[in-house]
Amino acid sequence: MAITLEQFAADCHAALKNNPGTPGREKVCALAKQALADPSFTAKYIPDGTPPRKVLYEDAELGFTILAHGHDGPKGSKPHDHGPSWAIYGQVAGETIMTAWDCVARPTEGVPGKAKYNHDYVMKPGDAYLYDIGVLHSPERKASTRLMRIEGLNMDRVKRLPYEAVD
Repeated sequence: MAITLEQFAADCHAALKNNPGTPGREKVCALAKQALADPSFTAKYIPDGTPPRKVLYEDAELGFTILAHGHDGPKGSKPHDHGPSWAIYGQVAGETIMTAWDCVARPTEGVPGKAKYNHDYVMKPGDAYLYDIGVLHSPERKASTRLMRIEGLNMDRVKRLPYEAVD
C-alpha cells in the first residue's frame, strides 16, 4: 500500500514523541528511507519541477517540518549545521556529494565558526542520513537533484551563524 504524507507525518510524530532525542530521529530516518523507496510517495510529493524549498508538513506540537527540495543544475553550500535543530536529508533523484566536517570552533555573533574537512560520500536515490544537532556537513550537486528533508524546526524561522573551512 502506498505511503501517504499524512501517514508518514503521523509515523514521524509518534517516533519523535515516543523516543526523545537521537533515538527518535534515527527512527524518523528509517521511516524516510521507507518513504523514499515508495515510488508513488516520491512521485506525488516530490515530483519533477519541485521548487528549491517547499514545506509539505509542519507539526503543530513538535515543530518538525517535512520539505521537498528540487535543484536544477549544479549547487553547493559551505559547511553548516542547523543551529539548534537537526535535519534528515533523503535523496529522491540525482546524486548529492556530502562532505562531513569536524568542528574546530563554533561561531559567535560576528565571528564565523571554523570547520575542518573530514570526508566525502555520495548520496544516491533512496539514501537518507541524519545530521544531528551541531553536526557539520555541506552538500554539493553536480547536476539536478530532488530531495526530501525533515528539519527538527522550520529553519525559515531560525537564525544560523556561518562557518568557514580551514586547513
